[in-house]
Amino acid sequence: MSNVSPSDALVPPDTPKPEKLSFSTKLAYGAGDMGAGITATLLAFSLLIFLTDVAGLNPGLAGMVLFVGKIWDAVNDPVVGVLSDRTRSRWGRRHSWMILSGIPFGVFFFLQWIVPHFSSNPQANQWLLFWYYAIVSILFNMAFTGVNLPYTALTPELTQDYDERTSLNSFRFTFSIGGSILSLALGQAIFQAIPDGQQKYLVLALICTILSVLPIYWCVWGTKDPTAAGQPRYDERESTEPTIPFLEQVKITFTNKPFLFVTGIYLFSWLAFQLTAAIIPYFLTYWMVQESYFTAALLVQGVALLMLFVWNFVSRRVGKRGVYFLGMSLWILAEGGLFFLPRTQVGLMYVLFAMAGCGIATAYLVPWSMLPDVTDLDELNTGQRREGIFYAFIVLLQKIGLALGLFLAGQILQGAGFIPAKSGNPVLEQPDSALLAIRFMVGPLPTIFLILGLVLAYFYPITREVHGEILLKLRERRLAEENQDEG
Repeated sequence: MSNVSPSDALVPPDTPKPEKLSFSTKLAYGAGDMGAGITATLLAFSLLIFLTDVAGLNPGLAGMVLFVGKIWDAVNDPVVGVLSDRTRSRWGRRHSWMILSGIPFGVFFFLQWIVPHFSSNPQANQWLLFWYYAIVSILFNMAFTGVNLPYTALTPELTQDYDERTSLNSFRFTFSIGGSILSLALGQAIFQAIPDGQQKYLVLALICTILSVLPIYWCVWGTKDPTAAGQPRYDERESTEPTIPFLEQVKITFTNKPFLFVTGIYLFSWLAFQLTAAIIPYFLTYWMVQESYFTAALLVQGVALLMLFVWNFVSRRVGKRGVYFLGMSLWILAEGGLFFLPRTQVGLMYVLFAMAGCGIATAYLVPWSMLPDVTDLDELNTGQRREGIFYAFIVLLQKIGLALGLFLAGQILQGAGFIPAKSGNPVLEQPDSALLAIRFMVGPLPTIFLILGLVLAYFYPITREVHGEILLKLRERRLAEENQDEG
């Protein structure tokens, strides 16, 4: 009987087998996304309802705060991506950004949970609060990009191996989802212990700020940036090729068809998730009449964490695209069930949230596992490694989509007659039109986005076999260049 595994049999025999990453390296790399998981989860689940039910902003302005922050975040992503690609530092081009951005990342996250009082005039105070939160959101997102974009661009630089990259992303999202679960568990405990609306958010934000910043530096100290002094990259070699101008890089990026597919898959799956996450607190509070929304959010993220390991195993058998189809099918069924859910069926609600968590795990794992394969194809076409700009543009387009989605959520709530809090005291009963809008945004609307993502995943062209051929051609090119240099 042959000892060759099915996955090995699919890879061309001459494909190089890079050194496997150590467990400690994978652990440190995964820790780098813990802060992103904590902050992104609290912002996704809690910021919109915090702005309306604690700060007292009307939902239109609250949605606008999220829109402004995300749009600015999208704008600065390509800039940081290009700069990180070109950075030369003794710490490395990725680590240096993470080191310098870590502290501001924590400070501006915390400032988003303060409710300052600017004026005794309610209308004037509304607009001043809006500008405060908008400016702090812009500054936070700038710092977040300075940490997270160079961090994600480390993935293809640490390993070329198809399955090793999936494993690396499993560690990454284990910490990311683990961080989100920790933040939600802390939220559940703190909200039960502290009755005051603003104070409980401040305590939660302070603890989560500390837990978000420290793992960034664990990642820096526990991994080797291949571009740091004395650490040559696996593909680094002397070259007389001119650097491709920025506009030409943009053109090449958007003519890479697999990249456009991955971007669309990522955009639609995360637009569905972020929209659902923003509306779940309203759904739990005003439709299901539950005291806390953290239990439901905790279940979703907990199931997603467990399913990461399951989907990682299954992907070795059916591929990334097959896993995505399985996960999205469960998610779509869950979204439809939530829309039709009677207010008395709390137990069924938790079953549906668990099903959604199964699908959300594939949204974490699959697109980010596809993207490094796209950068390999780009190197084959251009002769350069440009991870930063690819990661920047996929996040740019995703954030523009999210900005529009969250802005739309705020406008739908306001148009449906949602009643914001007064003096930090939320309204106990919303009009029927607002309740219908909440159910629509937790069911049919995200389902549309998930179906669009499935269509794109069906046509995604880079399979395991295709990726093996790309690596083989890259190796042949490098050998030819080395032989030419020796000659």
